Amino acid sequence: MRIAVVDGQGGGIGKLITEKLRKSLGERIEITALGTNALATAQMLKAGADQGASGENAICVTAGKVDMIMGPIAIIVANSMLGEVTPKMARTIAGAEAKKILMPLNKSNINIVGLKNEPLPHLVEMMVERVREIMKGVR
Repeated sequence: MRIAVVDGQGGGIGKLITEKLRKSLGERIEITALGTNALATAQMLKAGADQGASGENAICVTAGKVDMIMGPIAIIVANSMLGEVTPKMARTIAGAEAKKILMPLNKSNINIVGLKNEPLPHLVEMMVERVREIMKGVR
């Protein structure tokens, strides 16, 4: 399974997702780090991504070539992450055929109701568990 992890700014969330995916699923998956900037991409590569690329074009091209896209919900919101997510990036990721597993962080003036606030590590564990379920054909 080909999974793209998308993150921006310092890449901390993408790094954590990548580490947990690699630890849990090993080499059964191919992880592509897609950063809105080079720093975010580098963090995900250090965490175990197989390959990585940065910027709008890399994200837009690769979003159509993976089975799954993971990251914070801000990756589908234009101008989020202090403007790092362009409208084209957000539109392309949201419209991609890939399954999307997004983390509901209440940032970028987005407040998601109906969810219990969980610490970041718990959210990442839930994301990885969802990947396992999808790989087993449960969802």
